[in-house]
Amino acid sequence: MITMSEPPVSAGAAAYATIQSSLGDLTVVTRDGAVTGLYFPHHWHMPDRAGFGQYREEGFDEVRKQLGEYLAGQRRDFDMPVEASGNPLQQRVWDLITRIPYGETASYGELAGELGGGITPQEVGAAVGRNPVCILIPCHRVMGASGSLTGYAGGLRRKRALLDLEQNVASRSARLF
Repeated sequence: MITMSEPPVSAGAAAYATIQSSLGDLTVVTRDGAVTGLYFPHHWHMPDRAGFGQYREEGFDEVRKQLGEYLAGQRRDFDMPVEASGNPLQQRVWDLITRIPYGETASYGELAGELGGGITPQEVGAAVGRNPVCILIPCHRVMGASGSLTGYAGGLRRKRALLDLEQNVASRSARLF
């Protein structure tokens, strides 16, 4: 379950944990039971850690489980509350990204065309780069116009690994039927 919202005026206490994954450590931030941040080390546009709240090990079991299943190729969709805060354009872009099917990609230009209203691929790219919950809002599925890999807040190596994972699982599933 992904919800988008403008940055809250006031909200409950935040907490964070570091989760080890096959792609490296991930910092998970939660507030009021929803994941509000998921960041790789050296993530572009990472907010100030002071806003992450208190470090805790407990309370992140479901996030660990679902991310582990996804990265093992055993899960295609996430079933946890996600609350991504951003401006209205960012929210529209992130909503579109969540509609890109598992194992498929879309270009910045395609997303801009879908948004209409004169939104440019560059504006879409800026919004994609500000995604606060990588993987859960699958911005790795957004590509350059020619299908080329373009920037990814977690690095191009991780973007390639996520795309390969999804394409391998999707093609394996297609061969079963």
